[in-house]
Amino acid sequence: MQDVQAVVLVGGQGTRLRPLTLSTPKPMLPTAGVPFLAHLLSRIRVAGVRRVVLGTSYLAETFASHFGDGSGLGLELRYVVEERPLGTGGGIRNVADELSAEHVLVFNGDVLAGTDLRAVVDTHRRAAADVTLHLVRVPDPRAYGCVPTDADGRVLRFLEKTQDPPTDQINAGCYVFRREIIDTIPAGRPVSVERETFPGLLAAGARVQAHVDAAYWRDMGTPTDLVRGSADLVRGVAPSAALPGPTGEALILDGAHVAADAELTGGTTVGHRARVGANARVDGALLLDGAEVGAGAEVRHSVVGAGAVVEDGAVIVDAVVGDRAVVGKRCELRAGMRVWPDVVLAPGSVRFSSDV
Repeated sequence: MQDVQAVVLVGGQGTRLRPLTLSTPKPMLPTAGVPFLAHLLSRIRVAGVRRVVLGTSYLAETFASHFGDGSGLGLELRYVVEERPLGTGGGIRNVADELSAEHVLVFNGDVLAGTDLRAVVDTHRRAAADVTLHLVRVPDPRAYGCVPTDADGRVLRFLEKTQDPPTDQINAGCYVFRREIIDTIPAGRPVSVERETFPGLLAAGARVQAHVDAAYWRDMGTPTDLVRGSADLVRGVAPSAALPGPTGEALILDGAHVAADAELTGGTTVGHRARVGANARVDGALLLDGAEVGAGAEVRHSVVGAGAVVEDGAVIVDAVVGDRAVVGKRCELRAGMRVWPDVVLAPGSVRFSSDV
């Protein structure tokens, strides 16, 4: 892999994840104990790639402040700021001056995947491809861009979110480019690889190859996927070399306190200095640093933000509680509700059922 460098596109604002992304870029959200990006960087390092370029934009300084030059991860990290939104293709072109290897692995920075990166590069080399796409098979491809291929794995078309998809193969957000191809992407303007770059290469007769597998894959763009992806990392379902503890039903970080009779299940993460009270039930949830869950409270498949408080007897299911917010006693949040940072809900003030 010495002739391979990597690019990770991390410039998006993560609007679907608000309020969690109001002050933190999506790839930096705590996920199974570390920023989500750390899991992807660990996989890149394990694959044998050492030089990684991050294409940043929103809250760009956050990345360098946390990861520095990458030496602590065994990597050489470089940062390129995107001054205005350029799309996936434009973002790749924007970092071209930092790329010198023959082949370039490109990642969308919000995808949790378990594919063998070496195998993707091997497919690229064997096919002598100009670009190789990692494709995964999903039960319902209608919500994604589907990519039909021929018997030799050569890409035939790109179909965006069609209601009658001809294949279950979807674009998984990981590509290998020959370095020269990146220079053909127009510079200084927004470019979509799915709608412009890849169709243009096909029309020009370029070799666009597919590497198809059924490896773990999840788009981490929504609170539901963030919670589930984190739980899968904690339970060892999704691979990572960055997990700060053993896999299991729960990951409890340093300084956290969990009552002896509290129940933690489903790949829950309890952040640094977080507290879980007596007889509380926390299942498949993300409790960020300093969060508090009171006695008898129930938190399932939800995010409780840094410094937020879920008071005694409250119920949080499939919801997001922003940083430093307070959910009062006996409140009940369900079905995708989101509480913004610093909001205080009085005891019993929000209910989904009548059993007060």
